[in-house]
Parts: sequence; C-alpha cells; structure tokens
Amino acid sequence: MHELVLSVPESLVETVSEALSDELEALSVSVEDADAGTEAERALFGEPGMPAPQAGWQHSRVTALFDSETAATEAATLLLAQDWATGLAIAALREVAEQDWVRLTQSQFAPVEITPAFWIVPSWHEAPAVARQVIRLDPGLAFGTGTHPTTRMCLRWIATHAAPWPRVLDYGCGSGILAIGAALHGAQAIDAVDIDEAAVESTRANAAANGVTLAAGLPDAAQGVYPLVLANILATPLKLLAPLLAGHVAAGGDLVLAGILERQADELKTAYAPWLALEVSDSEDGWILMTARKQTAAPGVA
Repeated sequence: MHELVLSVPESLVETVSEALSDELEALSVSVEDADAGTEAERALFGEPGMPAPQAGWQHSRVTALFDSETAATEAATLLLAQDWATGLAIAALREVAEQDWVRLTQSQFAPVEITPAFWIVPSWHEAPAVARQVIRLDPGLAFGTGTHPTTRMCLRWIATHAAPWPRVLDYGCGSGILAIGAALHGAQAIDAVDIDEAAVESTRANAAANGVTLAAGLPDAAQGVYPLVLANILATPLKLLAPLLAGHVAAGGDLVLAGILERQADELKTAYAPWLALEVSDSEDGWILMTARKQTAAPGVA
C-alpha cells in the first residue's frame, strides 16, 4: 500500500477529503494539524458529539491510503490539476508497510472495569478472574463501548443500585450496553429504543451475544411507565425530551441521565424541574451523571 500526504489550506480540507474518499477511491483519509507540536498549533473546539466548527486547521495535513503507488500518483495528479487547487501541495508519497490491521485495531480495545466485579470485555479478550458480571461487546457503529465516561457512569450506577426492576427503558440505546447491563443486574422486561435503525439492530445483536432478552425498537415502542429510565444522549436532546422521559418514570422510580457536561447541570435541573428534582450523582473527566427519583405521580404525568 502507498500513502499520499498533502499539505492543504483550511478552505480546501473538506473538498480534498471528499474527493479522495468519494471519487479517487482512497482506502482511508485522515486530517491532522500540520502545525502540531509548534507554537502555531491550534485546537479545534466543538460540543462533544457534535462536529467541530471548522473542517480543518489553518495548515492541515491530509493523508490518504491507496492500494498501489499508481493509484496514489494518479490521485495526486488529478487533484493538482483542478482549478480550485491553489495552495495544495504534495508533502510525501511513500510505501506503507503491510500490517495486521485487525490485530492492531483489537489491541486498542482492552477490557474496561466498571466495578471490581463488573467488566466490559471484547470478544477476543479473556475476562479478568475477578469479574462476576461481564458484558461481551466489540466496537461497532453504534455509540456505547464502555470507554466513554458517560457510559461507565451509567453502568456504575446500575451495578451499585442493582434491583429486580420489573420494567426498564433505555432511551437512545446505541449499542444496547445500558440495557444489557440492567439485565445482568436484575432487570426483567427491558425496552431499548433509538431513532437509528442501525443502533436497534446493534442492540439486538449485542443482546443475543450476551444471552439477554430485551425488546429493541424505535422510540414509539416505549409505552407506559418504568421503575428505571436510562438515557445517555447529550444535554440538548435531553432537555427537549424532559416531559417525555419524566413521563415514563413510574412513581417511586429512578431517572438516570448522562451525556451532560459539568457546566450544563443547571440547565438540566431547570428543564426537568416541573416533574423531577435532578441531582448530580457522579462525575468523571468533566462529564456528570444526573439522577432523580419520582416520589409521587405528578398531575397529568403517569
């Protein structure tokens, strides 16, 4: 394989990246700051889970991988011939040593400890000897592999509050990891819902791999009230969903929310105040877990 490295001005990063991946059939395309490690290095800041405000840095390095030197050379020639390619330059064109990419990728995902007895373990790893509860989960398209603080905090809450919940709702289930964690800690009837069909399929596959029974579907599959409602999304959709999620919590039940930054705590408390009193229950790396217990059914909310 061969690697084409281009020096690209900020205004062309998106155009060049799309041309490489969509039209020139690059195997992979990555973008990095050409000024990294110098005084000119500049961070790109964006809301977690949202795109960065710019597509690239002032001086970006775009690296594309091709299966042959010919393909890499042709791609470079075609790009430089474009009328809009002002400022575009070839930084390198070199052979890349063959690697076992599957083994390399797998090596980046180790077992994740939630509690000393509760672990998330990829299928190619042995479970630690101390593990009593294990979720088998491999990286995939759906969010939720246990490596993010929001997922770990939700699972830690489930493990430390384990109960025979008769019903559980995992809203925005992603990979289904929270629903599976709840099942392993006493939950019975579990509804896992997401707006993304791929997430629904991922949840079903991961549940089957872990020997867990649950119902996965689109959001309208969530019906009635639940003693436990889980939602690990982001602050903005959590605020918009406040009446819906609060309405799904049974009297005496718990609401567990994640995907929230520390600075967003007051916004969430205000959004849910008409129904529930949210409090910060856990924090990790700038993220917080917020929970509430519904003491009595509010008028009009059942």
